[in-house]
Amino acid sequence: MSGHTVSRQVGHLVDPSDAETFDVLGPTVQFLTHPEGGDDEPCVMRGTIPPGVFVPLHTHADPETFLMISGDVEGLAQRADGGHEWIRIAPGGVFHVPGGAKHAFRNQSQAPAVMILITTVRLGRFFREVGTLVVAGKPPRRLPPEAVIQRFLTVSDRYGYWNASPEENAQVGIVVPALHLA
Repeated sequence: MSGHTVSRQVGHLVDPSDAETFDVLGPTVQFLTHPEGGDDEPCVMRGTIPPGVFVPLHTHADPETFLMISGDVEGLAQRADGGHEWIRIAPGGVFHVPGGAKHAFRNQSQAPAVMILITTVRLGRFFREVGTLVVAGKPPRRLPPEAVIQRFLTVSDRYGYWNASPEENAQVGIVVPALHLA
């Protein structure tokens, strides 16, 4: 079937080499299924968190399930008493985040942490909107950090997503560089 477009309404093999990848403030997401359709339709991505990189404390209505493929990462889970704890997620581990639960990730290892992320098309569209397209063989388009963060926060607000302040992140062990946003 070379040269033919496969309808997304039928089962088909996904070629990861053709999948779009977006840099989302350091971590990357590669769309294994396209973020198209209704908001609650499933969206599957391959996520990579490079060594020393974190995903700050945040929450959104979209549930997420992470299947750890390689590397080592810590996920921050909210406890029943309102506190938080870091949980090591090793290859083969599954970390589920219900919609509305505060969570974060950090990779303190020396290797990239690679996972499969199953979530909603709505969250997939968010990543596409806030991320920077990664094109193989080309350097990424770099905007000033303040512009990237401001775009992220503006789009997050439009989607109704909550992001912790630098102080709230520090309380759970994540040091977010201070940026002066207008």
